[in-house]
Amino acid sequence: MNTGSPAPDFTLFDTDGNEQTLSAHRGSPIVLAFFPAAFTGVCETEVCAFRDAMATFNDVGATVWGIAVDSRFTLAAFAQKNDLNFPLLSDYKRSATDAYGIRFEGLAGMDGYDVANRSVFVIDAQGNLSWQWIAESLGDEPPYDEVKAAVAALTSNT
Repeated sequence: MNTGSPAPDFTLFDTDGNEQTLSAHRGSPIVLAFFPAAFTGVCETEVCAFRDAMATFNDVGATVWGIAVDSRFTLAAFAQKNDLNFPLLSDYKRSATDAYGIRFEGLAGMDGYDVANRSVFVIDAQGNLSWQWIAESLGDEPPYDEVKAAVAALTSNT
């Protein structure tokens, strides 16, 4: 996907069983933080880093969604364990993962267990892709300062 192109729309369940549709949240920036699997080391580090940075995103009116292929029930337990202050969405059908072109096949050598590659997409208020990062390795963490700068740049241009 190219910067400036429309972000692929999707509808996923949050941990409470409510449907969340990306296009319904236009009007402010959205950060989509895809991670491979709940209750794994780097994923826990990542969601906690976003949790700890939420004041930065809240200050500029940005929404953060964590997205993984786990069930909404697993994600609810993961969110509770880590005291998360942003929603997690279940992409159990892998529709958003595929729409963003980030499917990672065979996690941990388990044939058929396909997950989202760790990646972050910043969507502008009009629903266009503003910034993206896709991990070269599942063990890579996002460049958190670059994510914050990408969101800040959107809000300083308005």
